[in-house]
Amino acid sequence: MDWPIAEVARMSGVTARTLRHYHKIGLLPPARIGANGRRYYEEHQLLLLQQILVLRALGVGLPEIGRVLAEQVDMVEALRGHHRRLLGERDRLDALAGTVSRTIAELEQSRKDGQPMTINRPENLFEGVQPSQVQESLRDFPEHAAEVDRRVASMSPEEVDAAQRDRTAQMIRLAELQEAGLSADAAPVQAAIDAQYQALTSLRSVSAEEYRAMGRSCVDNDQWRAVYEAIAPGLGAYQRDAIEAYVASRLS
Repeated sequence: MDWPIAEVARMSGVTARTLRHYHKIGLLPPARIGANGRRYYEEHQLLLLQQILVLRALGVGLPEIGRVLAEQVDMVEALRGHHRRLLGERDRLDALAGTVSRTIAELEQSRKDGQPMTINRPENLFEGVQPSQVQESLRDFPEHAAEVDRRVASMSPEEVDAAQRDRTAQMIRLAELQEAGLSADAAPVQAAIDAQYQALTSLRSVSAEEYRAMGRSCVDNDQWRAVYEAIAPGLGAYQRDAIEAYVASRLS
C-alpha cells in the first residue's frame, strides 16, 4: 500500500512543501512518482519520516540526519537509539522545567517580600542546561556563539551565574506580560525586548535581520522553543512576534 504526498502530509503534520524539500535534498525520496508527477510513499518511507521528525525534535540538523540515515543498517536498532535519546531529552526537559519553576517561585517570593532575589544554591539555576547544549542551540548564529564563548571564558563563575539569572528574569518578565494579555507590540513588551536587545548588542553588533532571525529561532529552533515552553506555553511565539514588532518599529 502507498499514500500520496497530501495524505502523508496530513498524517504527519509535515507540509507537502517540506516533503518535497526532503526529496530534493535526497533525505526522503518517495517510493514512486506517478504519471501525474505526484509523489507516493510506502511504509518504509513513513518509518524514515518518523525517524527524521524524531531527530529534528532532538535538535539534529538535516545534514546530520542524512548521515544518520545513510549509516544505519537495522531499523529496529536505529529506533532503539532514537528512543534512548528521547528518554534522555525528556529527563533533561523535566529538569529544565523544574529549574525554571523554582526560579519563578523564588522571584515571586522576593517580590512579595520587597527584597532582592537571593538563591542559596545558584548551581540549581542550571540543572538541565549544560554549556554544550547552549552552544548547540546557537549553531545558526556562529559569530554570536564565538563571542559568547570569548566573553564567558573571561568571566568568573559568579558573573556567569549572574548573567544567567538576568536572562531567566527577562524571560519570566515577558511571560508575565503575555499572561497579562498584552499584545506583542504593546509598549511594556517592547521595553522588555529593548532591554534584551541592548544586552545582546553589548556582546557584539547585531543587525536587524539577524535579530529577526533570532526571534524566529525562538520557535524554529527546537532547543530554544523547549526552554520558552518550559516557562509558559506559547512564549516562544510571543517573543518572536515581539521581536518582529521591535525590528519593524526601531531597527528598520
